[in-house]
Amino acid sequence: MKTRVKLKPGQKGTKKLLAQYGAALVCVRYRYDEETRWQIKTAEIIVSESEWEPPSPKHSASTLVPLRIGIEEKVLQKQAKSVGGYWDRDRKAWMVRYGCVAGTDLEKLIILETQEKG
Repeated sequence: MKTRVKLKPGQKGTKKLLAQYGAALVCVRYRYDEETRWQIKTAEIIVSESEWEPPSPKHSASTLVPLRIGIEEKVLQKQAKSVGGYWDRDRKAWMVRYGCVAGTDLEKLIILETQEKG
């Protein structure tokens, strides 16, 4: 199923849903199922709102974090090097400052350190 159109409230194709849901309407999507040959209109609405406190960062910007980058992943290795990263033989991981990888694809490669039970 493919989404072809995503409309904001007030645009043509959203008027009835806007009248029904008002300010709670976030967007309207028109989806198309090629197998069944059906057009499906979906509405995203706000059902509740509450205060929320973002979690504190796990690492400060200057903290070195280990990244798992495969030996054949030369492009990722080059990215790590370009932000000052280096290979740590003992940890068998790339070490990069968290501030350099936060919000990038490299952030997904951070090795989460777990406490071993013993």
